[in-house]
Amino acid sequence: MRVLVCLAEHPGEVVSIDDLLDAGWAGVNVSPDSVYQAVASLRRLLGDDPKQPTYIATVPRLGYQMIAEVGSWKESVAAETPTVRPTIDFRLRGWQWAAIAAGACGVVVVAVLAVHSRTMKLRQSQEAAVAVQQNSIAVLPFLDLTEEMTEEPFADGMTEELIDKLSKIPGLHVPPPTSSFYFKGKQVSVADVAKALGVTYVLDGSVRKSGKMVRVAARLVRADNGYVIWTETYDRPFDDRLMVQDDIAGEVTKALRLSIGSASTGAGR
Repeated sequence: MRVLVCLAEHPGEVVSIDDLLDAGWAGVNVSPDSVYQAVASLRRLLGDDPKQPTYIATVPRLGYQMIAEVGSWKESVAAETPTVRPTIDFRLRGWQWAAIAAGACGVVVVAVLAVHSRTMKLRQSQEAAVAVQQNSIAVLPFLDLTEEMTEEPFADGMTEELIDKLSKIPGLHVPPPTSSFYFKGKQVSVADVAKALGVTYVLDGSVRKSGKMVRVAARLVRADNGYVIWTETYDRPFDDRLMVQDDIAGEVTKALRLSIGSASTGAGR
């Protein structure tokens, strides 16, 4: 609701992810995923299509925009609701009051049980999430270090290809591309990225091009101590970009599977 109110208070304006985080989770350390999930929930409740939005539009890499017309709820209700005051007969018999009281007690008991059940499920889901995220990795957008700075699409494709392949490893938690690309172009430390996304490892890298050859460098960092536990450089002909992306992503995935496995074993000891 706070996210919806924040967007409604700025109709037609682009509201950044940071502003929505401040509006919805002030003083709480959460990742941008909270905003993405909140907007997804709002769209589901409003019946909004993200591809052809009626209420909330996505502005890539900038934030979200309330495109629906925003007006005063009180004024519209006052204009449409007839001023009819219902009358209630309070002359109830003793047994009727007893039945009402019993019903009220039953509602209270059911509500307490529902809240308790919901709290237990939430606690269990949080504990499960912590266990899953112990074996987790975030892929930061690869940097375009070519002289002309014209290979950003290739670097972004490399990032998405790696996220796709790593997410297919059983038991490995990988944040989606929307979470990773939130940090593109921002000066944020590896530790802060890992904390925001709730991951143990961070993979980053760069793309360079010389003539008809492309060089992709990648490194794996353990966030809690900042140590680089794996790094590699790949040189490939730049004839088929998609093939190069798939080839290098496959090799990096194999190397990371072994590196993360050995690192986790060492940490367990």
